[in-house]
Amino acid sequence: MADQLNDADAIVPDTKDWTWTLQRPCPDCGFDARTVAAAEIAPTTLASTAPWAAVLARPDAAQRPAPDVWSPLEYACHVRDVCRVFDGRLRLMLDEDGPRFANWDQDETAVADRYGEQDPAVVGPQLEEAAAVVADRFAGVRADQWGRTGLRSDGSEFTVLSLGQYFLHDLAHHLVDVRA
Repeated sequence: MADQLNDADAIVPDTKDWTWTLQRPCPDCGFDARTVAAAEIAPTTLASTAPWAAVLARPDAAQRPAPDVWSPLEYACHVRDVCRVFDGRLRLMLDEDGPRFANWDQDETAVADRYGEQDPAVVGPQLEEAAAVVADRFAGVRADQWGRTGLRSDGSEFTVLSLGQYFLHDLAHHLVDVRA
């Protein structure tokens, strides 16, 4: 698919700071991170990633709805990688005091890993596994750990709780992106 794309088909990189979703509901997907309690993060992770199996089973899963909009397959690859990145960040926050997260350029990753050329039958189980791993890690957070902090490369500070809430918005938002 990437060979078929030209410069006009390129995805415009998302450079928005989405941390505002921790203060108010998202007008696009309706998710309100402020309402998510710590105990809900793990089960909501699994519930929010379960629909991807059906999305990836669509006959047009690898087709972009418009040249500059990711296909459901590309979104699924992104969600899989979001689960992996957030698991790594959560692990750092639980193991270290005030870690700084390495920058993750989601758009660069999509191009480098050729999201649009991956196999939906492979991506589905990978996404399911990544979601289960991060859900298990959130389920194992002790009461005294929810306030631990970490810093994103741009300086945004998260607690374990706000990291989980922010993560869940990403999962919910991308389901809306693919109309799941």
